[in-house]
Amino acid sequence: MSSRKLSLQNRVFLSMILLILIASVLIATVTIFQYNEQAEEYNKGRLERKERAIVHHFSVDISNTTYQVETSELETIFKKKIFEISKIHNLEIGIYDLQGNFIVSSNRDFVKDTIIREVSVKVLSKLDESTHRYVERERKEGKEFQSLYTYLYDDKAKPIGIIHLPYLEDSSEKDRELKEFLSRLGLGFLLMFAIGLAFAYFISSYITRSLKTISHKMSMTRIFKRNEKIVIKEASKEIHDLVDSYNSMIDDLEESAVKLAQSEREQAWREMAKQVAHEIKNPLTPMRLTVQSFERKFDPSDPKIHHKLKEYSKTLIQQIDVMSSIASAFSDFAKMPTAKREEINVVAIVKHATEIFTEPYISFYSDAKVITANLDKMQLTRVVTNLIKNATQAIGETENPSVEIKVTEDKNNVIISVADNGKGISDETKDKVFEPKFTTKSSGMGLGLPMIKNIIEAYDGTISFTSAVNHGTVFTVILPKK
Repeated sequence: MSSRKLSLQNRVFLSMILLILIASVLIATVTIFQYNEQAEEYNKGRLERKERAIVHHFSVDISNTTYQVETSELETIFKKKIFEISKIHNLEIGIYDLQGNFIVSSNRDFVKDTIIREVSVKVLSKLDESTHRYVERERKEGKEFQSLYTYLYDDKAKPIGIIHLPYLEDSSEKDRELKEFLSRLGLGFLLMFAIGLAFAYFISSYITRSLKTISHKMSMTRIFKRNEKIVIKEASKEIHDLVDSYNSMIDDLEESAVKLAQSEREQAWREMAKQVAHEIKNPLTPMRLTVQSFERKFDPSDPKIHHKLKEYSKTLIQQIDVMSSIASAFSDFAKMPTAKREEINVVAIVKHATEIFTEPYISFYSDAKVITANLDKMQLTRVVTNLIKNATQAIGETENPSVEIKVTEDKNNVIISVADNGKGISDETKDKVFEPKFTTKSSGMGLGLPMIKNIIEAYDGTISFTSAVNHGTVFTVILPKK
């Protein structure tokens, strides 16, 4: 998964876990290094203490010997005493002359002898360069050895030989202790890791809790809706600044929404007024022409005067009816429906609305005889009759016309569908079907479908349609039962 897709909470959580792992590895590394350093210092110090004790022992023996104290007599002086000194100090000892040649050793086994037979030139030079002592580390057969070289002095502090002390480091005990320590450290690490997981989860949740609240509020923000401000009591300064900016934006958004809504309403009413004025002018023109014609041709002595007066009145009444229908349509659309609720039998109401139409091709079908819902009888009748009227108008001159009205139910919803096999709706006009003023008919104001959409949405319902040109249209209304 890409790091960009990780949430802030997961990033904080993983970062803290990574820090715990890194810290644990560093602690283990430093511990092992420190343990090895201490073990090395211990072995080095132990070898140095043995060196001082052995050198002191040699000095005592030299001061008490009856032999002449010089290099050539060292073998004679320590031929037997070297074994006593080696046994007392539990360390193998070798003595060499100042040129590095072997003189005597405490090891009797010459086959497995660890005593070297000649001191190397490198060791001799190191002895001269240092404070007359040199420690050389080497590894043989998987074991660590330290070889200490130091001068043997006579009673006048003159070097007369070289003492070699080979010291075997027994690392088995050190390794055992180190493994035991690391196992304990591992258990402590597991405990610390478990605590760290819980702590990291708590901290990451606490840090991102305020951000989640802000994110949720922002996702619910709508321009034409009253948005709640965010109130967070315990948060960091950055979060408080973000909340203040959001709340300030909400104030500005509400103010802008009010202005925008007012502007849209004003613009809508202007457009509506223009449309109403245009629709009213249409019947006024023939009315004016009819009156003028009647005024010019009026003759009381004409034997057909009553017939002409009747034709004149009929024309005026027709145009007045058109104006009345325009005024009614505008009034119905302008007045938002009041969502009244009463328990009604939807099947009976829809069937009754269908029976108003006398066209033989209109058919009705229902899953059940009774489907109850809490709706307004009058509003439901308006919706159904408007949809059926639109369907009959869409039929036109279609062969074998058909309009089918169905009422079904699905769980908590009532479904009403009105299907026709008329001319259909083109793809270019599908998005405008529910817009006020839009119509594909030669007459009407295009307010029918917007009006019934308002009614349906007032009951938390939905209206949708599917259509194909020259194949027909199906309008589907879904209304909750409660």
